Amino acid sequence: MDIKEIQSLIKFVAKSGASEVKLEMEDFKITIRTGSAGSSLPETTIVQQIPMAQAPVAPVATTQVAQEPAAPAQEAPKAEDSKYITIKSPIIGTFYRKPSPDKPAFVEVGSTIKQGDVLCVIEAMKLFNDIESEVSGKIVKILVDDSSPVEFDQPLFLVDPS
Repeated sequence: MDIKEIQSLIKFVAKSGASEVKLEMEDFKITIRTGSAGSSLPETTIVQQIPMAQAPVAPVATTQVAQEPAAPAQEAPKAEDSKYITIKSPIIGTFYRKPSPDKPAFVEVGSTIKQGDVLCVIEAMKLFNDIESEVSGKIVKILVDDSSPVEFDQPLFLVDPS
C-alpha cells in the first residue's frame, strides 16, 4: 500500500463518521482514529511488521501522522439548558435536516413537535433512517449542521417539554 492509498483511506474514514478503523494485511497494520468531533484531522498509526529473518533486532516500526491540537471539549450544558430534553443520535452516520435537497427541513427552531414526529434523517451505509421524537415539546436549538457526520449518542436537538 503506497502513501496515496493511505491518504485516501484516511480521508474516506474521516468523512464516513467512523471513530476507529483497523486494517491488517500480511505485512502491516493501519489504525485510523478520528477522535472527538472537534478534531479536524484523524490520528493514524501505521505498524509495519518486518519478517524476523530480515531484521531480528527491530521487528516493528511505528509511524504517527501529525495531528492538530484537539479542539476544546464541548462546553458543559448551561444552567438554563438543564430544563431542556436532549435528543441524541441513535446511530453513527450523516445528519440531514431535510428528506431531500429540494424539500423543506423536517423541523426548525421554534417548531412544535409531538412524540413520533420525524425530526431528521441519518444516513448510515446508504440507508436513510428517520429519527423520530420520543417527546413532545418545542425545538429550542438544533445542535448539528446539515450534512455533517454524527456519532452514536451525540446530541442533535434541545427540546423544551413544557
